[in-house]
Amino acid sequence: MYLTREEERIYEGEEGWAYQIAMKILVKLGDLFEADRLIPIDSAHVSGVSYKTIGDAAIEFLEALNKAGAKSKVRSTANPAGIDYNHLEEMATLPKLHEKQTEILRLYRSIGIDPILTCTPYYIRKPKEGAHLAWAESSTVIYANSVLHSWTNREGGPSALAAALIGKTPDYGIHKPENRKAEVSVKIETDLRNEVEFGALGAYLGKILKDEIPFFEGLPHPEETWLKHLGAAMASTGMSSLFYPCSSCPKSSDRLETLSVDKGDLKNAFESLSTTNEDPDMVYIGCPHCSFEEVKEVAQRIKGRKVKDGVKLWICTSRHVRRKADNFVKIIEAAGGKVISDTCAVVTWLKEINVDVLMTNSAKTVYYAPTMNRVETIFASLDQCIKAACQK
Repeated sequence: MYLTREEERIYEGEEGWAYQIAMKILVKLGDLFEADRLIPIDSAHVSGVSYKTIGDAAIEFLEALNKAGAKSKVRSTANPAGIDYNHLEEMATLPKLHEKQTEILRLYRSIGIDPILTCTPYYIRKPKEGAHLAWAESSTVIYANSVLHSWTNREGGPSALAAALIGKTPDYGIHKPENRKAEVSVKIETDLRNEVEFGALGAYLGKILKDEIPFFEGLPHPEETWLKHLGAAMASTGMSSLFYPCSSCPKSSDRLETLSVDKGDLKNAFESLSTTNEDPDMVYIGCPHCSFEEVKEVAQRIKGRKVKDGVKLWICTSRHVRRKADNFVKIIEAAGGKVISDTCAVVTWLKEINVDVLMTNSAKTVYYAPTMNRVETIFASLDQCIKAACQK
């Protein structure tokens, strides 16, 4: 991979160990995927923030970067952590948990990574169309490429952090126009009416497509939330980083493989996502983190009702959206729900707060929670979730 003189200086360690190790990560990644150069990025989004998922080894690495004086070269944000410090009564109280999580956030902040702690950073600052990014977190990558028309590969936590420190990323994959062409035509032969049906479709397609890029035929003009759930599910069960929600898109050839999805396929996919039909201990909305409109919608459906005894109702979003939606937050919390920020059900500790059965409208959550959180899951629409959480 070609390096400029300045990039070579960094690679040789003339700017210090922290930037040298970051450059070596990027060069190794570039060599692996046959990139010919590094390209500037507008922003980075780093995953690997929750102490639950990264543990002590990552803390030691962040400490080393901090001692070496590492600073982000571009605007950089961070994924959800393991705790909402404004709702500690809802969080697990494991030994040293709060101390360790606080240290992780301090280290990221000192490096110049903004701890906004959300998987939907585009609700806070939307990247420009065509902007090159280095974003980790699969759901935000596929959303950025497919809905916002920005350009980012599916980074890992270390490579996104390295890109933040250098301000560049290797030019391969989705950064190159020839790799953004649709490879499969997906014909939708049934009506899709809400976010869970889009999520079920995404979970079904992710397993089949792997990393192939689909474009959709017969898809109605969906709401933004529905596309968010479609992409999050596709990126969970598969490795796709891009989809086209309509047929007007660049194609790899005129004769693409065709895949049809009918009502039976969708029904089977939907039903396969639940692991139990027991009553839930927790009803969870907000994976990916809720938009302002989603918080508003929950508030409108819950207004005047009360959350059942013995059931936790969590609505997860960023602090930014929570502040904007303050009037709706008050309605939800007056009913007994909790509008949680900075974390989510997947990256926090559920068994330790006595959650055994989780109901959610997120296909991503029901895919990950049984293994990452050791809980049973129920996949259900927002209406069904509110009904299960609240008294009549």
